[in-house]
Amino acid sequence: MNTLLLTHRACLLHEPGDYHPECPDRLRAVLKALDTEEFADLIRDEAPQATPEQLSLAHPRHYVDAILAVRPAEGETLALDGDTIMSHGSAEAALRAAGAGVAAVDAVCRGEVRHAFCAVRPPGHHAEPGTPMGFCLFANAVIAARHAQQAHGVARVAILDFDVHHGNGTQACVKDDPSIFYGSTHQFPLYPGTGDRHETGMGNVVNAPLPPGADGTAFREAWQGGILPALDAFAPGLIVISAGFDAHARDPLAQLRVREADFAWLTDQLCALAERHCGGKVVSLLEGGYDLEALALSTAAHVRALMRA
Repeated sequence: MNTLLLTHRACLLHEPGDYHPECPDRLRAVLKALDTEEFADLIRDEAPQATPEQLSLAHPRHYVDAILAVRPAEGETLALDGDTIMSHGSAEAALRAAGAGVAAVDAVCRGEVRHAFCAVRPPGHHAEPGTPMGFCLFANAVIAARHAQQAHGVARVAILDFDVHHGNGTQACVKDDPSIFYGSTHQFPLYPGTGDRHETGMGNVVNAPLPPGADGTAFREAWQGGILPALDAFAPGLIVISAGFDAHARDPLAQLRVREADFAWLTDQLCALAERHCGGKVVSLLEGGYDLEALALSTAAHVRALMRA
């Protein structure tokens, strides 16, 4: 029993509207896939709410307060931009999504579990320090990483992101912080338009953009040829994964051709590296993935790999 699953029913109450791709059914599909006998050994717990102080590890306090103050009436929504929409339940969902990462870090760093997966929404890797965007309100992975540093004394944390969209928010938060490594594969060109190879922060950022149509072989080569060696040299005390599954060949929002086996392979690689450097400590947070079947199958492959590591 080495893997913790954190989620909360409040994450289903973030409702950006009919036909929005970041819909509650995404989380329902993930939870259904993990509600089988194969995953019976998962340790399951509810995600707590993050505190404003924890959210402020990645965002100015005025931004945190402004987002949490947005509480549309039941059945109504408010668009923060063309893609990022809040409903009555969005603020609590965002608190639970960030809180899951914090609780996962606590459990892993205390040695209660080796790995944790946070099945939450809204996602987080597009949220910049002072700007919500790309369906994201708070930078969940960065909050988790900085909580590990502040609360548990972890000197170096790595955030690895295989979502098909570049995590501009994560990069914006950490590019001037050499104590946090950020490595990303993503389709380029594609929203949000960042993530070129020359974007290297203080030497702590490694971007490996992939062209439309790139398959699992190209995906694996990008990790083996650049990100994984740099990560190994960084020697992290904790690995945080931004686990977006929209690089899958079935996903409607992009054109990469990655499959479930490729996500499982990368999870195995990251867990092996964590074993070498930090006693196996891995925290994973759900990001994108918009074909429900592909999302369910890919998440199951990812969690299966976490459980066997």
